[in-house]
Amino acid sequence: MTRYDYPGAPARREDGRGAAAFALLRAWAAGIVALVVTEYAQATLVYDHLAGDGELESFGGRMLLVHLPNALCVALAAWAAGRVHSDPFRWSSPQHLAAVLAVPVVAQLLSMVVQWDRLALEGLLLSNAVLVVGCVAGYAADRLQDGD
Repeated sequence: MTRYDYPGAPARREDGRGAAAFALLRAWAAGIVALVVTEYAQATLVYDHLAGDGELESFGGRMLLVHLPNALCVALAAWAAGRVHSDPFRWSSPQHLAAVLAVPVVAQLLSMVVQWDRLALEGLLLSNAVLVVGCVAGYAADRLQDGD
């Protein structure tokens, strides 16, 4: 008789007590890594090499060099967290939304708290719009890969 024949025995080793929390932690870790790597690439490539003082003065320059790359970073972080969130927990919508959206939302809140005294209305509105667009795009990309 194997351990699978006992009532209440987990089907897999990782399905035991706390498996849902561990699946969330793995997803959040993947999201954090993806966000840090993409934001670092954005800071070193875009800000240091492409963005001069004149480019960030105009609304179009800020949109092109700051907000659109940020949306891509958020989308990649949300997508990575969603892809790492494991079965069967990813089929629970509240758990999967928490796995996908927690890292970008917490990063946005942390960024707003740190930069609150320097935050302009345009930056606040656009960064929150970027958060929404990136999260929706990352979640949609994750679900499209599942075939839903």
